[in-house]
Amino acid sequence: MASKHPLEGLRVVEFAGLAPGPFAGLVLADWGANVIRIDRPTSSITPAVTQDYLARNKRSLAIDPKVPSGLATLKKLINNSDVLIDPFRPGVMERLGLGPDIFLGEKGSNKKLVYARLAGFSPTGRERNLAGHDINYIALSGVLSLLPGTSTEPSFPLNLLADFAGGGLLCALGILIALFERETKSGLGQVVQSDMVSGTRYISSFPLLQSITASATSSPLFSDVNASPASRMRNTLDGGAPFYAVYPCADDRWMSVGCLEPKFFAIFIEKFLKALPQDFTQGCHYWKPDLSKQNDRSQWPAMRVFFAKGFKTQSRAYWEKVFDGSDACTFPVLTPLESSKLSSSGSLTPAPHPNLERTPAIPLARSFESQPLGLKAPGEDTDAILCEIGLTEEERRRLRDDGALGKAIRVGTKL
Repeated sequence: MASKHPLEGLRVVEFAGLAPGPFAGLVLADWGANVIRIDRPTSSITPAVTQDYLARNKRSLAIDPKVPSGLATLKKLINNSDVLIDPFRPGVMERLGLGPDIFLGEKGSNKKLVYARLAGFSPTGRERNLAGHDINYIALSGVLSLLPGTSTEPSFPLNLLADFAGGGLLCALGILIALFERETKSGLGQVVQSDMVSGTRYISSFPLLQSITASATSSPLFSDVNASPASRMRNTLDGGAPFYAVYPCADDRWMSVGCLEPKFFAIFIEKFLKALPQDFTQGCHYWKPDLSKQNDRSQWPAMRVFFAKGFKTQSRAYWEKVFDGSDACTFPVLTPLESSKLSSSGSLTPAPHPNLERTPAIPLARSFESQPLGLKAPGEDTDAILCEIGLTEEERRRLRDDGALGKAIRVGTKL
């Protein structure tokens, strides 16, 4: 009988980390992979709940690789796994005795292993062992210099670009590519090397390449890298165009406008002007937007002021009704709670995507209360996992006595 979920039967060992590594593991877990997260043992009797909102569909094994028996157990687990996710700085896994050569080298013990390494900086760069976060990675990628913000400085899109898109998602893609190659060609695993600076550059290929050639086009979309930094916020997609922007309404909620094409801009202008209060349009007799002014950049400042004042005359709900069902490319900016109500899953938790019709992802819990965020107590699956890989009761007791499982027994263990 075929598996219901496409990655069933795949065993993944994910060393606990922050954001990108757990997201890569989540992508695999959501489609059925058996993802075992390796947590650090704690000394507290009450298990500390890891603030990992990406632990859904995973199990947790808390074990210390610095204890010989813990290291031996981890090697046994990895030798019987398909994928390892390493979220640490270069060299950490080697110092633990779990580097890729142990498994994939000439005398490697698991030549089929896909060993995924996810770092912040390029492993060959001078920053390779420095601390960093999303904002630093997108800064070095060249993408931050193109992003909207104010006229004097760019802004950053939370930690989405490097951590999750260029980091976790591309790492998961690399894992799947390596697995496909293993199954269809070589029968061998390999190291998948990903870093968030390079990953951000890759997913940003379009804006980066367009910015390099911006001076060759009459309507650049992004800042011209050959010009001064002041060329930011003057182009179509970098916050410069008033018809690709966000505007506050009378109730301090927002509407997004993205009518780039002339035919959509025409629909927007028609509906916008008709929906404005009569006294507003009469008071603006000196300047009104029309189709001829869309790509006249000298008109953009006045157009932005007109749109901003116009949206401020009414609530977001009013403007939603004005543009509802039209091709004006104008939609409300929803809060996370409002957006979740549009989801077919009926859950506040974002559903796995894309949808596979025949072999879907594991469905989300229908109730937010029954599966709040996927949070796990570190080590709550320790005993079950140790039994699964064949450790006897005596071997499990020895791990506890050695301190490899921490100083206290966690909820879920039977040792």
